[in-house]
Amino acid sequence: MRKQFAATILVLGLASACGQAEQPAAGGTAAAAAPEITGDVNVYSSRHYDTDLALYDDFTEQTGIRVNLIEAGADALIERIVSEGEYSPADILITVDAGRLWRAEEAGILDSVNSDVLESRIPANLRHPDGLWFGLSKRARVIIYNRQAGKPEGLSSYMDLADPAYSGQICVRSSSNIYNISLLASIVSHYGAEQAEDWTRGVVANFARRPQGTDTSQLEEVANGTCGISIINTYYLARYLASDDPATRTIGEKVAVLFPDQEGYGTHVNISGAGVVKGAPNKDNAIRFIEYLTEETAQEYFANGNNEYPVIEGAAPSSTVVSLGSFREDELNAAQLGQNQAEAIRIFDRAGWQ
Repeated sequence: MRKQFAATILVLGLASACGQAEQPAAGGTAAAAAPEITGDVNVYSSRHYDTDLALYDDFTEQTGIRVNLIEAGADALIERIVSEGEYSPADILITVDAGRLWRAEEAGILDSVNSDVLESRIPANLRHPDGLWFGLSKRARVIIYNRQAGKPEGLSSYMDLADPAYSGQICVRSSSNIYNISLLASIVSHYGAEQAEDWTRGVVANFARRPQGTDTSQLEEVANGTCGISIINTYYLARYLASDDPATRTIGEKVAVLFPDQEGYGTHVNISGAGVVKGAPNKDNAIRFIEYLTEETAQEYFANGNNEYPVIEGAAPSSTVVSLGSFREDELNAAQLGQNQAEAIRIFDRAGWQ
């Protein structure tokens, strides 16, 4: 059960399993809307961590600004803000993956923000070029293999996964997974659509089984030897290694990490991020809140809540995340992950990556 925090939490009740947003109530006010009170900031978030709630309370203690929170999946929140239109009480959208932030951008719900604080703290590749969103934490999408079996010979980059030498060894999630879409979008950016499609077909030919499950599933199947190689986000392995359960830790210890493309453009990274909603009733408070989340102490706490990496220089990840190893990250602007999303989906479909 969640710990109790002072932040006002309004958990969304979705209209149906297909993700229909609730419609504004008669008279022009949004259903179950967070209150529009001076001195508040209304946050719509798809992150569900107690550490985030503790940060919201700390922000209130520091500033006197109360945080009102609505939680749901990213797509549901985007649909809700679109449905609420000009009556939306939303000030901030927080979600994971630049691909989802791009969907919010395409829906036209994010406002451009000029903040010297955010521009000085957050690297340019981890924020939108026009200030529509800002990265708050990051994760790497890495290759994993069974530690006992040893590192597969010749494997050092994402592109190597298409080598026929790894036939029957690769387990992955489905092509509909946003993390895989963003990874392929980055490959499109670096190599172009034609070479990205050749790579995708090569990886499909090396599948050990039909794509399925979660990153956790891939980790466990590599650990037990069902698959030789997989691709996961770093925080999944860090969760296993930091677990209080010895059996869970043992599973994590059976897996080794390879940070791809250290001799090339670097390992693919993605973000959790936030954007100010267009027409935000408390825009100044919203900007102040995002700036607060980029302070060093807040960064460490925010990132460690999901075993991620802070985005600002000087803030340290958890010791478990550090234990995964240091690496050079791809400096591709995260906005391109959204811009190439549609092309990545078409490539997945043509290549038969289900």
